Amino acid sequence: MSRSGDRKPVGFATQLIAGGTAGAMEALVCQPLDTIKVRMQLSKSGLAPGTKPRGFIATGAMIVKRETPLALYKGLGAVLSGIVPKMAVRFASFETYKGWLADKETGKTAVGNIFLAGLGAGTTEAVAVVTPMEVVKIRLQAQMHSLADPLETPRYRNAGHAVYTIVREEGVGALYRGVSLTALRQATNQGANFTAYQELKKLAHKWQPELEDLPSYQHMFIGLISGAMGPFSNAPIDTIKTRLQKATYEPGTSAFQRIASIAREMWRQEGVKSFYKGITPRVLRVAPGQAIVFAVYERVRRLIENAKGSEDSDVYTE
Repeated sequence: MSRSGDRKPVGFATQLIAGGTAGAMEALVCQPLDTIKVRMQLSKSGLAPGTKPRGFIATGAMIVKRETPLALYKGLGAVLSGIVPKMAVRFASFETYKGWLADKETGKTAVGNIFLAGLGAGTTEAVAVVTPMEVVKIRLQAQMHSLADPLETPRYRNAGHAVYTIVREEGVGALYRGVSLTALRQATNQGANFTAYQELKKLAHKWQPELEDLPSYQHMFIGLISGAMGPFSNAPIDTIKTRLQKATYEPGTSAFQRIASIAREMWRQEGVKSFYKGITPRVLRVAPGQAIVFAVYERVRRLIENAKGSEDSDVYTE
């Protein structure tokens, strides 16, 4: 049986189920790392003379001590509510763009066009799902209240209440604050992610021609490597985006003015290192997250296709 691109395409329902399952597993495992990353990006510790910025472990320990371990999962509801459509949009749009960019005679998509398809998929998911989901998530994660103290009432009680409050007080547009930066981040993430994953997977098949499907641990390892590339390439974008989405709206200022103001303030007050705050937990969050996503997606997709009795298809290989 060939692993070539002439296989039957994965159906949308399969993408929805497999992608949603993979995304939910990623969120459950990696959410604490994301919460620590957001707190580090918002923190201005280390500004006082003779002090150092609070590190990854110290930030996590502080959250646990002050707010209980459950605080590491703040914003999880917002993530889970958006993960299924996010993954469905990501995989479906990638396959669509990849098909449009494929060679009409051979049906194969060149590496450069795979990267463009990844850019398109990242942009699409950012506009359709990721931006409003992250605005809500960041507002929830930024709340420094203890879940052990019932008298300490947070501003946003949960994801639904956060959406209601933000829209009521700041308008629907507030849910799309930072959409340009989010789109840029997601585009570069998915461009690098899909390209690296596909090329590494091709290489693994070349080294193991006897295998029809790679084992899950290899999907996970390839996903780990490809997932680490995005954070290093766009860390400043992600940090500025986080601060922009945390801030309330300032009347009379454009999105570009707010972005430029945040960047200038970070540069002036905290230096170039501030643009890379949270890079450690972000890599620790994104890379294992992608390892989980690709391994679970491939596994669930294969189970669904086998259950349907149809020929196995391979989304990422040519």
